[in-house]
Amino acid sequence: MKAFSKAKPFIKWVGGKGQLIEQLDAQLPADFDNWEDVTYIEPFVGGGAMLFYMLQQYPNICHAVINDVNSDLTTCYRTVRDMPEQLITSLMEIQNAYNALETEKGRKEFFLAVRDRYNEKNLAPLENTTKFFFLNRTCFNGLYRVNKKGLFNVPFGKYTNPQICDPATIRRDSELLQRVEILTGDFEATFDHAQGSTLFYFDPPYRPLSDTSSFNDYAKEAFNDDAQIRLKEYCDHIDDAGFQFMLSNSDCKGKNEDDNFFDVLYGAYNRTRIYEQNGTPNIVIRNYQIQESWQR
Repeated sequence: MKAFSKAKPFIKWVGGKGQLIEQLDAQLPADFDNWEDVTYIEPFVGGGAMLFYMLQQYPNICHAVINDVNSDLTTCYRTVRDMPEQLITSLMEIQNAYNALETEKGRKEFFLAVRDRYNEKNLAPLENTTKFFFLNRTCFNGLYRVNKKGLFNVPFGKYTNPQICDPATIRRDSELLQRVEILTGDFEATFDHAQGSTLFYFDPPYRPLSDTSSFNDYAKEAFNDDAQIRLKEYCDHIDDAGFQFMLSNSDCKGKNEDDNFFDVLYGAYNRTRIYEQNGTPNIVIRNYQIQESWQR
């Protein structure tokens, strides 16, 4: 059997949907395979696990639009799409320099110097993306977290010989991203790109299940309950226009039986619970029907 390099997220991202892909696929419209000339829109792209899955699984997606408020992240997507070979060369250089260091002290100093330069926010796209990849692979737990000033503040991760450059993934992702339009900004700006057979998939910063259990500091702007309500109103706008949407979020009710935030907010839509491997509940909200066997 011929080996095939599958596209997959090129960065680590908290809240990535890799382990929920099959369950999310089962929540797609029942006849999605038969849609023609599909436009697929992700207003909160994050690590892109769902994006890369959809582009490989459904060749009827002729056009995709992704968006994120994090401009450093969207710059990464554009760089992977438009300059894969230059990026691979740049990443190999920083990987070789870092892995040649023999002491943890030396690696930490290198990390902090890269983080300081990255936080100056005046880098060209290739250098900015190179440093983004480097920090993602060498910081603590692969987190992406910024403070109120928008500065990356995750500490050193103490990894030995991390793989900063994965050429096969970058090349495959670049190939798929050729049919993807990349936006930077508020999620509502994606509406103008919907046309014909359009499916929106929303994976916003999750609503915290407790004061300590969740993390959504992807950008300096907080995504609080007011933002969740604004997102629901945007979903109403999409529904009124005749487009389809699917949204995933934390299942507050699964953690606290009295917390009906999403069940009340999205009371007019179809709701399903799905579970991560560790048992963490998620809620999936849709404005369409799916196969009977997957109804809950």
